[in-house]
Amino acid sequence: MNFLRRRLSDSSFVANLPNGYMLDLQRPDSSSSSPVSPATERRHLQPPQPVHSSSAGSSIFSSISSAVKHTTQAVGLVEPSASPVPAAVQKPKILLVIDEAKYFQGKKVNGEFDIRVEQAEFSELNLASYVGGGCTVDMQVLRNGTKVVRSFKPDLVLVRQHAYSMALGEDFRSLIIGLQYGRVPGVNSLCSIYNFCSKPWVFSQLIKIFNSLGPEKFPLVEQTFFPSHKQMVM
Repeated sequence: MNFLRRRLSDSSFVANLPNGYMLDLQRPDSSSSSPVSPATERRHLQPPQPVHSSSAGSSIFSSISSAVKHTTQAVGLVEPSASPVPAAVQKPKILLVIDEAKYFQGKKVNGEFDIRVEQAEFSELNLASYVGGGCTVDMQVLRNGTKVVRSFKPDLVLVRQHAYSMALGEDFRSLIIGLQYGRVPGVNSLCSIYNFCSKPWVFSQLIKIFNSLGPEKFPLVEQTFFPSHKQMVM
């Protein structure tokens, strides 16, 4: 190898070569004058590795996050100004429906918060109300053909059954008083429900409207009120 290097570096030897023969050897090259180590050759043969910068990675991640956010908003999965979901799931609100027909039994209302419906008749209910503890309702339910009692605290109540009747065992005004005593909010006014238990009381309110508007705009059937049946005897 030393012999070849000396011959190729001899200017007289290169001048006697035919034209165009080994033309590359006549060009001045720094690599031909100094030996190259094998490690340097391997580094030159390896392809250049791509350079990853933190700014480029963060910009790509932000673009993907923005695309996902816009997609979820477009399909209605996330509101534009939705807050993070709380870690603890809120308990559903309990709506007590007092009605004879079981239209609402076992239903749920989904919205800002879930509403669980508990439905029963007045005859299936009992309650206890406290000054500082609210109202606790005991409700009779059927489980495997057997009546059992289940207790809960209603968050609001909807009354769709008459609370008073002259029939035996059809006076449930005490339950209305208990719900009012326990400060249970009513979808329909508990005060109006209690007032409607007395027909003469309701008619007295109608008489106020009659006197205010006159018989032409608000006619009423003529009635006479007696405190008891004894005064009805002529």
